[in-house]
Amino acid sequence: MSKNQHISMPSIRRLPRYYRFLIELRKSGITRISSMELANRMGLTASQIRQDFNRFGDFGQQGYGYNVDNLIAQIGSILGVDQCSKCILIGAGNLGKALMNQLDFKTMGFELIAAFDISPQVIGQTINGYPVLDFADVGEFCVEHRPQMAILCVPRSAAESIASKLYFLDINCFWNFSHTDISLTHSNIVVENVHLNDSLMILSYKLHQQQENND
Repeated sequence: MSKNQHISMPSIRRLPRYYRFLIELRKSGITRISSMELANRMGLTASQIRQDFNRFGDFGQQGYGYNVDNLIAQIGSILGVDQCSKCILIGAGNLGKALMNQLDFKTMGFELIAAFDISPQVIGQTINGYPVLDFADVGEFCVEHRPQMAILCVPRSAAESIASKLYFLDINCFWNFSHTDISLTHSNIVVENVHLNDSLMILSYKLHQQQENND
């Protein structure tokens, strides 16, 4: 889409939330919704929703609102969830296992094809249908299967070197849980750094603000 060339990151980060809410609406049998109705359900303003959608395309009709199926398809296409990119997971410890057991990767635009670890106790296991392979063999595996994305569930001390190794195996997209920001200096790198402790601290801030307001 030509309209999404200079979209702000806050608008982009709201798209998965829209997508999730719309999926739930469809499950409940709702086929059409206005920006005001969607705003009320999501705790946003109708003008914010219209502005976000208008940045990406003309999704609604005056006096009709939004067709839920069409909106899901359009936002899904923008997010790329209709295209299944191969990915691998590095680090099959507690967090890696949780991700493999809990996430439906294909609904989010990825196909997890294998996990890798260095621990003999983990290598050879199958977790929720995903094989755990020896990280020593990751190069040969990537040459054969050509994954595009890697999920990093590794110690922060190892994250940069592992990401660099994977980059030279033609992986340039990383979902990084290693508690450090990957700083590879390549223009074609795509990284989403996930800091669970940041989210918990924000929750702590909100809790204390609520307590102060109630005092």
